[in-house]
Amino acid sequence: MTLTEYYGRLVLVNRHQPEIAGVTTLKTITREGAVVRCGRCGQVTPVHEAALPGGEFYCPQCINLGRVSTLCKFYHVPEANQFELKKPVLTWNGKLSPLQARAAKQVADRMVAHQSQLLWAVTGAGKTEMMFPGIAAALARGERLAVASPRVDVCLELYPRLRAAFANTEMALLHGRAERPYHYAQLTVCTTHQLLRFYHAFDNLIIDEVDAFPYAANPLLFYASRQAVKKTGGRLFLTATPDATLQGAVRQRKLAVTYLPLRFHGHLLPTIHCHLARRWRVQLRHQQMPSQLVQAMRSALRKQHRFLLFVPHVKDLAPAAAAVHRYFASQSFVTVHASDPARLTKVQAMRDGQYQFLITTSILERGVTFPEIDVFVLGADDAVFSTAALVQIAGRAGRSASRPTGRVEFWVADHCRRVNQAVRQVAYMNNKGRRCQDAVPAL
Repeated sequence: MTLTEYYGRLVLVNRHQPEIAGVTTLKTITREGAVVRCGRCGQVTPVHEAALPGGEFYCPQCINLGRVSTLCKFYHVPEANQFELKKPVLTWNGKLSPLQARAAKQVADRMVAHQSQLLWAVTGAGKTEMMFPGIAAALARGERLAVASPRVDVCLELYPRLRAAFANTEMALLHGRAERPYHYAQLTVCTTHQLLRFYHAFDNLIIDEVDAFPYAANPLLFYASRQAVKKTGGRLFLTATPDATLQGAVRQRKLAVTYLPLRFHGHLLPTIHCHLARRWRVQLRHQQMPSQLVQAMRSALRKQHRFLLFVPHVKDLAPAAAAVHRYFASQSFVTVHASDPARLTKVQAMRDGQYQFLITTSILERGVTFPEIDVFVLGADDAVFSTAALVQIAGRAGRSASRPTGRVEFWVADHCRRVNQAVRQVAYMNNKGRRCQDAVPAL
């Protein structure tokens, strides 16, 4: 390995490996009384759970990235920011709307100051494009940056867009299934788990979909996002659905926030409408559905509006499909879920207009866009749907400028706090959006 391969990294090697000039050696595991602490993920483990033969220890918390133990050590070289600047830095030729441009400038200014900040933008607002000015300015300053997401599919979608927008910048894509080995790059796109391999590497770190599993409420990944940034570095969190921790940090002024409550086409989010359906699972077993749902589906099909029908669990898909087929035997549709081997093919077929609708689990709550669709959720009060998931699901509708007012209908067996919070969150952003519409009437 060349010296650049160690810049800002924690490279795991056997503890008997010789010292290398210019390379620092760091401990892998430290014992602290009855626990041991991992030097990579920062998590503590009781001694009896981390013990190896011969008085050695390992970390079970981050073992999926390779076993860290006292039989190893880390090689590390402080980040040197040795990059060749090639112009133009930004090769994207698109144009931001007035509201997007205002939000992008605020984000870019805070990146200069290396602040911790949140971009709270509704689904379909164009968050990726709003990052471009801040990233371009940081790259021009010679900074090293990373764009991370909890989900591989989001990274795979972001990477080609960033490659096109910054065609003259050396970039790396890192995730568990990546075929190309690590190489030193000024801009890195990676899963949040891959941040555990970095140590004080980045001047600015951007975390997209910060509310998504597995980053949300995961102390290991939160630690990784802190350790990967230089002590003087900044972090930018992107989400349409910040959790209570992020919202609390904003209220306490520990986290700067930029709001964008309107989508790129300038319209409000579709309002969530809720209906009671107390015995919907019993109905499905008899190949029946709530009458209001049947009416909503029939109305959508009559107007040639395609839609997504969400159900809570994989076990609900077959009875839902059987019931739907009884009412709409002539319509073309399929079911889809996370473990479906044909998932990507089915989603693409929906994009290509081969299906009138999909019946799906929450796997399609984010990361997919179908133009001009409606969204129906049966069993929205099920515990599998978090408030963030419900807001994201609702956000699948109205994303197209040709039809920005999609219909969003939830059916619940009982009143539920998570559903109510989702309704309130959409209403909160729409209130802000109306003020923006008044301030920028040209949109």
